[in-house]
Amino acid sequence: MGLDVLQLRARVTEPQIEALVQRFYTAVLADELLAPVFAARIAPDTWPAHLTRMVEFWSTVLRGTGRYRGNPIAPHLPLREVRAAHLERWLTVFEAATLAIFNPEVAAAITARAHGMGDKLREAMAL
Repeated sequence: MGLDVLQLRARVTEPQIEALVQRFYTAVLADELLAPVFAARIAPDTWPAHLTRMVEFWSTVLRGTGRYRGNPIAPHLPLREVRAAHLERWLTVFEAATLAIFNPEVAAAITARAHGMGDKLREAMAL
């Protein structure tokens, strides 16, 4: 059945979210398909701010903290080079990072949320 929102909030910590974001983006920057997309949009000196923003985002999604304010779809709309293959790779890399940090049940719940976001992004970007 999977974890509901309250169960997930109780089983995910802020340090785990920080570790997830770090692990994920380390893998993204090493990925031959994803790295060029990120390198073209995020200057090296702005990576710390981007990572902080992503921790805030995932903290809000997974723990309901409300630390993230904004529209997560809007920044992606100008990315004309992004194709469905990029999104699928993003999800694969995210799932691997999630499984490295969390137990399988928690990882599955987090990955399900990422796939839901991916569906919204796919629709908004017409991928």
